[in-house]
Amino acid sequence: MRAALLLLALVAVLTAGCGGSSASFDGTKLSTPAPNFTLHDQSGTPVSLAAQRGRYVIVTFLYTHCPDVCPVIAGNLNRVLQMPVAQRAGLRVLAVSVDPRRDTHAAVAHFIHVHRLVPSFLYLTGTRAQLQPVWTSFHIASTPGPNGTVSHSAFEILVDPKGRERLLYDSSVTTAEVVHDLGELVK
Repeated sequence: MRAALLLLALVAVLTAGCGGSSASFDGTKLSTPAPNFTLHDQSGTPVSLAAQRGRYVIVTFLYTHCPDVCPVIAGNLNRVLQMPVAQRAGLRVLAVSVDPRRDTHAAVAHFIHVHRLVPSFLYLTGTRAQLQPVWTSFHIASTPGPNGTVSHSAFEILVDPKGRERLLYDSSVTTAEVVHDLGELVK
């Protein structure tokens, strides 16, 4: 029995490198085209996902009055944007609003100021009619919650320079995890 286990362990070690290099990612691997959309950023400029080709992009879904997870996600992604690997990759964050009623220009400007978001962090807004197709295409649920909160799907999708969804992260993703994965992709 012990000899069989040793043989299995040896086979596992010897075959671990077969097939070339295989990056280990912290995010869940995806390989589908990212759905295109166009919304307006914090300065009122139209931003489309298709226009981001040639760079890595993280798409996430936030709202400015969020009392818990949204500021954490924004902070983590903002730190990622300041890392050398993100700058080499031309990384941008497209944060899509899930609260069209309260994510006004003033609320977004305040959120960006309070959280010291860098210019490559774009906060995208629109009307419910403009946002709903984006939510649907990314499988985002967004419903009013108690006390002015919004219950919504909270995840991030890393899109590659060719416009393909590459990695999916849940709301607990850390700066280090995204930096690691981006480093694996831009080697």
